[in-house]
Amino acid sequence: MKQFPTSQILNNLPKQFFASLVKKVGKYIEEGYDVINLGQGNPDQATPKHIVKKMQEASANPANHKYSPFQGHTYLKQAAADFYQREYGVTLNPENEVAILFGGKAGLVEIPQCLLNPGDTMLVPDPGYPDYLSGVALAKAEMVMMPLRETNNFLPDYSELSSETIEKAKLMFLNYPNNPTGAAATKEFFEESVHLANQHDICIVHDFAYGAIGFDGEKPLSFLQIDGAKDVGIEIYTLSKTYNMAGWRVGFAVGNSSVISAIELIQDHLYCSIFGGIQEAAAEALTGPQDCVRDLNNLYERRRNVLIDGLRSLGWDVTAPKGSFFAWLKVPEGLTSSEFTEILLEQAHIAVAPGIAFGELGEGYVRVGLLTSEERLGEAVRRISKLEIFKK
Repeated sequence: MKQFPTSQILNNLPKQFFASLVKKVGKYIEEGYDVINLGQGNPDQATPKHIVKKMQEASANPANHKYSPFQGHTYLKQAAADFYQREYGVTLNPENEVAILFGGKAGLVEIPQCLLNPGDTMLVPDPGYPDYLSGVALAKAEMVMMPLRETNNFLPDYSELSSETIEKAKLMFLNYPNNPTGAAATKEFFEESVHLANQHDICIVHDFAYGAIGFDGEKPLSFLQIDGAKDVGIEIYTLSKTYNMAGWRVGFAVGNSSVISAIELIQDHLYCSIFGGIQEAAAEALTGPQDCVRDLNNLYERRRNVLIDGLRSLGWDVTAPKGSFFAWLKVPEGLTSSEFTEILLEQAHIAVAPGIAFGELGEGYVRVGLLTSEERLGEAVRRISKLEIFKK
């Protein structure tokens, strides 16, 4: 069969790391090993029943069998605005400050194409969510990495960026609670970011995927809670983590009206719209009972404590995440993140993600997901305790 060459744009896309991780883990499972998979970010709990029920009812409505409005139903935009008012005290105009997304990832990949021209500069965290790079590549933009160092609580230090870079930058991605580090942002950091963006005409996109997951009694801050944030950027929220709706593919962008308009324009060309039944269920999630959100947050905190306390009992110097459902763990001395990942998989049958998969400054760490039961996390600790590197 004739093979047609792919475009340069496709050839320039970054390698999808997690596809190779799934393949590798799958090989061990096929061989009969009991693998504890802590390497991915796929929520393990079911979508709350009242949301599923709404979807079932909405699916039977013939009105939802037709095309939905291209830019989403008004009721879902209103639900997103009501959610932000209730949770963060942020007032949004649902008509021009809310865009419905086909999942948060879609928005993150679309935005560089909306705002950047080939050769424009974008600021991206290192380490960071790998798919940030996909949008940069599709926009043919230039990328400058912002180091996230443990010494600065995994917040960018803007003084590390040259004045030339800051002047050229048109777009910046931030993400707190952070994937992969589990770090949280402070009000002072967000205020500094808004000030920088104002001074240099930089649009900030805050990826708030883990906005509902904060530990030790600390609720994660929305970027839009900061005075002036709406003037310089947007926030992307997904229902994937908050309501265990990862497979439903629905989220929204909120904030600066010009950016929202650009997102809706590109989506007019890429999609028709999200199925109306999903939109009704999403509105129910945002405006209905929120006990499920609090229960889920408590579940992740218990899992975090089992893992972190267990690893510390082995003498492993690990830091507890402040949010998200990930732990970011230092690799034992003398090993790279990839080497340690291989040891865990081959000798303990535990899958984690090597830090280098999230950027050069991810080297020296592994990312561990809190996406299995407390019992399985305890079993992971027991397996790790038997490794030679922890018996020295």
